[in-house]
Amino acid sequence: MKYWDSSALVALLVDEPGSAERRAAIRQDPAIVTWWGSRIECASALNRLHRERRFESGGLDRSLEQLRRLGASWLEIEPLEQVRSRAIRLLRLHPLRGADALQLAAALTAAAEDPNRLDLVSSDDRLSDAARREGFTVL
Repeated sequence: MKYWDSSALVALLVDEPGSAERRAAIRQDPAIVTWWGSRIECASALNRLHRERRFESGGLDRSLEQLRRLGASWLEIEPLEQVRSRAIRLLRLHPLRGADALQLAAALTAAAEDPNRLDLVSSDDRLSDAARREGFTVL
């Protein structure tokens, strides 16, 4: 099992740099744990791509359906007070956006506070740097 942030999950749903690597990683280990807000972040990214006309006809609907199916199988870290508190602490330590701090806080929760127990999959440079500083191996 690996922790997947939304940037890595989107790479499973659309073709972009890194998609082939992400798809290979999910074939090797299909167990996903992520933050409960990842589905919203992914839907936001997919709709942005649609507005930018980067989908062919029906592409948005297909990608949203893939997201629904993928989300039905993953384990979600719920919006717990400990995740919120941890995210606020992480914002003091790292130059993260709010949602990225929540992703990293959820990853720490999933790893039971031991980043050595869980690899993190991300396509976001800022989040990846912060995760490495917290002790995660980032794929």
